[in-house]
Amino acid sequence: MNNPRYRWVIVAAGGLLGCVAIGGMFSLPVLLQPIARDTGWSVAGISSAMTIGFLAMACCSMAWGTLSDRIGARPVVLTGSIVIAASLALASRATSLLEFQLLFGLIIGAATSAIFAPMMATVTGWFETQRSLAVSLVSAGMGMAPLTMSPLVARLVSTYDWRTTMQILAVVVASIMIPVALLVRRPPALVRGAAASGDTGPQSEMSISQAVRSPQFIILLATNFFCCATHSGPIIHTVSYAISCGIPLVAAVSIYSLEGLAGLGGRIAFGLLGDRFGAKRVLVLGLLVQAFGALGYVFVRELAGFYAVAALFGFVYAGVMPLYSVLARENFPLKIMGTVIGGTAMAGSLGMATGPIAGGLIYDTFSSYAWLYIGAWGMGLGAFLMAMCFRPFPKARAAPVPA
Repeated sequence: MNNPRYRWVIVAAGGLLGCVAIGGMFSLPVLLQPIARDTGWSVAGISSAMTIGFLAMACCSMAWGTLSDRIGARPVVLTGSIVIAASLALASRATSLLEFQLLFGLIIGAATSAIFAPMMATVTGWFETQRSLAVSLVSAGMGMAPLTMSPLVARLVSTYDWRTTMQILAVVVASIMIPVALLVRRPPALVRGAAASGDTGPQSEMSISQAVRSPQFIILLATNFFCCATHSGPIIHTVSYAISCGIPLVAAVSIYSLEGLAGLGGRIAFGLLGDRFGAKRVLVLGLLVQAFGALGYVFVRELAGFYAVAALFGFVYAGVMPLYSVLARENFPLKIMGTVIGGTAMAGSLGMATGPIAGGLIYDTFSSYAWLYIGAWGMGLGAFLMAMCFRPFPKARAAPVPA
């Protein structure tokens, strides 16, 4: 497949696969109360499936990425697509909380991680120019899940019971993801062979073992962990915080919706800025603004203030996320890109898993969310300082032309 225009098909496929996969996993918040009413299971027990899902994503991201390096992204994302659909169908028939947690949390979380790293690695390999924009568009597609899949699930569960809703969702997931997964192709450079991969410089022959021990890889992982830990708590708990400030539920939920809409714009804007000014420079600045955006929630009590902070915070935290894949592609060989991006996804998932429990513990201890946002500010400053320490591998010098 040498058609250069096909790279935009890969971008569209990555965005759509990510949207539907994330939408399947994040259907749980919509179904939480119907499941609890029907089964008598505790809300905490049902919602813990999401935490299990994040941990499963963390554990499996790097393995799926490495597998995609070896056999290509298509069989990996196809497997993930089939497993997500099958697990949704099986979870709809769960008769115990433990069975539901395993099927919906562990299996769907593990299968969802088969989409992100392989697709991001594939997209970065298809683009030598406009790379930041390309991965940002894929990320924007994933960010559409709350605006598309969640309303679909809400509409279904208002008509059917939760079990039927999940069965219909399984059919939707399978009918979209499986055909789209078949469109995925290896980057042309890998098809032509390593000699034409476009990887030059001292890192071009780097092995996986050398990559994961390099300071560049370790700093990327640490930065992504602290970055995701920064925005995880605010994402999960801001609606509850707004309600505790006296804002009605419907209005409080709209804060989260505005944050998501701002994030779509942020992904595109940061992609364009990354192509123009460099991914590292834009990432560093974005991480600094993210830290103070999280701190901004401490000082708001009225709806207008929440809207202002949510717009800025959503724009920035969503915007910086695709830039990790760009930095990975600029510094590591294409042949191990799935492993490298899978590692950053692992760190990010672990960071995301900290927010729900940390916010709950802080509120239970202090009867206030202030320390959650102050802690997020500290995490954000840590991510900013780590990103400042990132030093790209030196560029290869062109060989002199013989006289």
